[in-house]
Amino acid sequence: MVAFLSGCGKVPQEKIDATNAAITAAQTAEAAVYVPAEFTAVQDSMKAIMAEIEVQNGKLFKKFGPVTTKLDETLAAANQVTANAGTRKEEVKKEVETLMTEIKAVIEENVTLVKKAPRGKEGAAVLEQIKTEMATIDASVLEAQGLYDKGAYMDADNKVKAAKERAVGINTELKEAIAKVRR
Repeated sequence: MVAFLSGCGKVPQEKIDATNAAITAAQTAEAAVYVPAEFTAVQDSMKAIMAEIEVQNGKLFKKFGPVTTKLDETLAAANQVTANAGTRKEEVKKEVETLMTEIKAVIEENVTLVKKAPRGKEGAAVLEQIKTEMATIDASVLEAQGLYDKGAYMDADNKVKAAKERAVGINTELKEAIAKVRR
């Protein structure tokens, strides 16, 4: 009976270390960037486990059985978060590649449309603004490509999405102006 009580009263340090290592692996896999909610949940679980261990350490008869079970669950969750982060990172990488192809096509079309755009009194000033905006978009695309090349896929994704939105807006504006003149 004494052996049983002392077995339940020992801190499961090996499981704590394994779970912490799995959380560190998830952090290294950029889980905070690609699956932030899942990663935060695992971190919160570990904090709760450590708080429970502190509570048990303050008791005369320590019970680490429930903590051990929670550690096993959190270890499995941390490993899953690492896998999910890798999967999401690949998805974002492919999305950036697709968006880069799409935005380059829109930019090329915009260059062609600028040449066809009306040049009246107000048209020249508007075209200058559009050209300035297009230069800003080009710079954003180059920056997104640099982020992509560094492996910062989520940052590249955000940057290229914003640039594409602006490029599509210009595209629509140019098409409407050209259509108005043709009427």
